[in-house]
Amino acid sequence: MAGNWNSKRAGDRIDQALKDVEKVEVKTLVSKSDVLNLPTNVAYKVDAAHIYIDLLNIYDMLGKDSETEQKHRRALRFLNLHQRAVQVILEDADAVKVDFHNQRLHAVVVLPLDDEAKRINKAVTIGDSVIKLLKSVSDPDDPLPAAKVRVGIDSGMALAVNNGRRGSREPLFLGNPANIAAKLAAGTGTARTGIFVTSGARKTAGLDVVEVEDQATTPLSKTEIEAAVAASGLDIDIDDVLETWNDQLADHPLKSFKFTRPTPPLSDFEAIFSEIGPASSRRIEGVTFYADIDGFTKFVATHLDDEPEKVVRTLHVLRKELHSVLNIDFDGMKVRFIGDCIHGQLAEGAASTDREATVSTAVLAAGGMRSSFDLAKEKIGEIDELGLAIGFDLGYAAMSRLGIKGKRSRCSLGRATIQAEDEQKRCSGTETALGSDAYSAGSKAVQDLFGKKRKKADLDYAAAVTALSDQGDSTAKAAVARAMVTAPAYVKAASDYDARPYSTPMRG
Repeated sequence: MAGNWNSKRAGDRIDQALKDVEKVEVKTLVSKSDVLNLPTNVAYKVDAAHIYIDLLNIYDMLGKDSETEQKHRRALRFLNLHQRAVQVILEDADAVKVDFHNQRLHAVVVLPLDDEAKRINKAVTIGDSVIKLLKSVSDPDDPLPAAKVRVGIDSGMALAVNNGRRGSREPLFLGNPANIAAKLAAGTGTARTGIFVTSGARKTAGLDVVEVEDQATTPLSKTEIEAAVAASGLDIDIDDVLETWNDQLADHPLKSFKFTRPTPPLSDFEAIFSEIGPASSRRIEGVTFYADIDGFTKFVATHLDDEPEKVVRTLHVLRKELHSVLNIDFDGMKVRFIGDCIHGQLAEGAASTDREATVSTAVLAAGGMRSSFDLAKEKIGEIDELGLAIGFDLGYAAMSRLGIKGKRSRCSLGRATIQAEDEQKRCSGTETALGSDAYSAGSKAVQDLFGKKRKKADLDYAAAVTALSDQGDSTAKAAVARAMVTAPAYVKAASDYDARPYSTPMRG
């Protein structure tokens, strides 16, 4: 069914979201347990070491030549074992897992509360342990390319919040330490592996200091890592963790990952995503979205000391509304929030995916997100510096929940997942981009709208639905028709009706 957006429906949701966080309480961390299970309107200022661990060659693990169900099964099993083993390392280090987004881990070291240097050294030890583990693992019956591991670490004050809806609460940390550690782990522009620590964190921990411009290209030396491990006070036995890995390898054979196809709309599947596991995994061809709030890290840094309540309020309202547009207006699903970014999916069709209709719906949904984002900015007030960068692509995604039972993380992985994030990263806060597969599958109207660069600025819902419907895109025309069903009688009779997303269509 063709989805649509209108400002009345979005405005009502935004107003309610603002009421939900009308009163926000910001506290100072006094216990590690305080960073988990926070109410929506409570946040903690947390001084901690942040560690991101990324597998740089996950795309290769999905298969260089073709992307098959068997390759998805292999990748999911590897990530499942990886997440289970890393959880053991984190528990040994008394660290907190914030998020495992597919192949990318975010964890924080908050103890000891009064020793920043030791927290940083513990983070280095965690990164070193994961690297050693993944160098040692193997599966002779189903070999994968050796994992290329890159670790990013920073330390400092951030704001811990717990966002999301009931049944899918997601803790996250807002601020420079988390953002910079993530960027160091991503290694944008370089595939070099190793442990990368910011200049400031190096200085605090007594490691060799490098210039800020060199911190992303200068990994810790073997001597520095050994010194950090010794200073951490941790005794993580990699042989024990490896033994656990091998035991679980036998307990989780490849055939234990079983796929069925969820029938669109994916909004129906979102309700049960939190209940599935390896044996009840899903796989479907559809569009994967990444919509990132551009400028939010700087916004947090500006307001963290004087107006932390505004940060919490803004994040809650914007993320909740982006989720609502995807899930309610366009029958898509949220996979998870990743900081100030939403990762989502949608598909059109029944027994098989209607690729062209899926891409057209994705364009309309992206337009709806931008329109809601702009409307929310007006209602929140004084956040003009924020923008929305949207990227999406078409392809198969394997969906499951991975890790230790009771602590599993949502995973949705495929080449389109990786490409969609890359598309989002090449956008400014006013732009929307689509990947090459989505462009090829799209209608002529979609291709004309985005052009050969596959990117469009200021694409709100009005611009999207008008551009597509004017060129005969059947999905956009259906969206206009659906909007007309609930329009006032005088609008239905008007010959000059223009399908704009106003809250109340006006007489000519």
